[in-house]
Amino acid sequence: MRLVTYHAVDGLRAGIVVDGDLVVDAAEAGSRIGAGSWAASVVAIIGQPLSARDELAAAAGGLQGRPLSTLRLAPPVPDPSKIICIGLNYQAHVEEAKQIDGAPNEASRVPILFPKFATSLVGHEGDVVIPAASEKLDWEAELAVVIGRRASHVSLGDALSYVGGYAPFNDVSARDIQLATPQWTAGKAFDTAGPFGPVLVTAEEVPDPQDLRVTARLNGVTMQDETTARMIFPVARLIEFISSLITLVPGDVIATGTPAGIGIGRTPPVFMAAGDVIEVEVEGLGVLRNTIVAPSKAVHS
Repeated sequence: MRLVTYHAVDGLRAGIVVDGDLVVDAAEAGSRIGAGSWAASVVAIIGQPLSARDELAAAAGGLQGRPLSTLRLAPPVPDPSKIICIGLNYQAHVEEAKQIDGAPNEASRVPILFPKFATSLVGHEGDVVIPAASEKLDWEAELAVVIGRRASHVSLGDALSYVGGYAPFNDVSARDIQLATPQWTAGKAFDTAGPFGPVLVTAEEVPDPQDLRVTARLNGVTMQDETTARMIFPVARLIEFISSLITLVPGDVIATGTPAGIGIGRTPPVFMAAGDVIEVEVEGLGVLRNTIVAPSKAVHS
């Protein structure tokens, strides 16, 4: 199942993608099977048993949909309680970071965690706003994992059963702000620093999250191209580790780290400017596209 959250006259609505690119209102489909209460949000849907979601998908197939391209999309989960990002989770990225002043110069023995916030998120085709204090805006293409049920102290072997779905994510980073202090939050969690979407693909449609290609394109030019097989800490290990410290709840997002190819690691460095278009593609999950804008031209979504 592929799920979206989109803007409607009465607020945000959950949608189900059918027939490739048509979106059916999830609550409308749910009303046909007596599931209107839990079909109204993406988080509630991914928390249901597979049999219930299959029934909802079947009900959606009988309804008229709207083209996905005509909707203004929000992040698939617009208000997660937590967005936990992972730093330096690909060895080649660790190597390129060694050349960057102020960046860590070796892989960590455990996952590196840092936060973004709900206000960091922006949907597909939404604007990424350059912070007024930054001149070094960078991209980071990533696989996002969305938690489907409460997870605390889960085992490595059971960890993937707590995943509700997957989506593309862009850990946009203001490098000059990020590297000004030992703590990364200021340069990572500003408003619109977390493009996310366009759709959430439920976990049963992703047999192996360690077998997906992650790509970033800046103005159509490929800047990152790597497989999730090369993560230092795979998705299951991330969930095991994080849940040993922090209780994960449905809708929580884990951005699993970026491969090599970031702008600051290039010679000469490449940074994003107003008017640039950045795309993040994760194999089988879709293409996330956003435009870089100056603050005065920002339109959030």
